[in-house]
Amino acid sequence: MQYTKPLATLIEQFQKLPGIGPKSAQRVAFHLLKMPLGEVEKFASAMITAKETIHYCDICFNMSATNPCEICSATNRDNSVICVCAETKDLIAIENTNEYKGKYHVLQGLISPIDGIGAEDIRIKELLQRIAQNDIKEVIIALNPSVEGEATSLYLTKLLKPFNIKITRIAFGIPIGSDIEYADEITLAKAIECRREIN
Repeated sequence: MQYTKPLATLIEQFQKLPGIGPKSAQRVAFHLLKMPLGEVEKFASAMITAKETIHYCDICFNMSATNPCEICSATNRDNSVICVCAETKDLIAIENTNEYKGKYHVLQGLISPIDGIGAEDIRIKELLQRIAQNDIKEVIIALNPSVEGEATSLYLTKLLKPFNIKITRIAFGIPIGSDIEYADEITLAKAIECRREIN
């Protein structure tokens, strides 16, 4: 059975979102049609407002409605430490820990030759400029342990070495509450590699 054209178009649009397949798109579309018109208008308005008002911070390239962003504008953050993330969602995950008090630099992607993304396509040049122009003591590389994340981390490390600053990388390993026997070899290897002394 074919959907009526407006419904088919709606489902097709939802399928463009990441992680939304045909069944999920259909479910979301039917849910939207059951919502009161006022709620749908609020939903549509929120999407348009977000798209029109959220931009990249000129300093760290975090997504924000202000420029510079709230983190770059904060006076209580450590300006001598920069945490490098691939995307704003990674920055938010780190912020939610309430452990990190430095500044950020969002690359807006990772080096991925297969996808045609090179070093010049992400915000590496801007990171190097920030380090050269400011009194930075440490750069924390917080990139995913994927092939692309590893390639980007190695490339960044090579570029950062001449600055004679501390270069660190977030640790990877066994998640809290999980069992060692169920961990894959790469995760276990990283856990051993990133071990630290118990005081």
